[in-house]
Amino acid sequence: MLKLQGPTPDLQAAFKTIVDTKAEALLVLEVPVTLNHRKQIAEMATAQKLPSMCPAAYADGLISFGTSVLDTWPGVPVYVDKILRGAKPGDLPVQVITRRYLTVNARTAHELGLSVPAELLKRADKVID
Repeated sequence: MLKLQGPTPDLQAAFKTIVDTKAEALLVLEVPVTLNHRKQIAEMATAQKLPSMCPAAYADGLISFGTSVLDTWPGVPVYVDKILRGAKPGDLPVQVITRRYLTVNARTAHELGLSVPAELLKRADKVID
């Protein structure tokens, strides 16, 4: 596992470590530092011929998968309203987003020299050509 920190992480050093350890793929987690640098991370991964998987809202890598912030935000005002009206946050029910989105970036697959199985393409919510 490689950790990036701060608003301006040293991505060059991070990718040198990734290459030196002979990583075969890259999983990009949904945290602020990676979200802010997602395009650069995806470009560097592709340049190193490294397949990458990113959070669902960002189809910058080979594959993105997960929930959408668009499914999350509509519930936020409801919770804020309840809390401002006196509800205790610990007493509010936990809501779980169950819808997951899969995006396959066929353009990136081509750049990596990979073929994406037809079954995966069929299951994708979105295919980027």
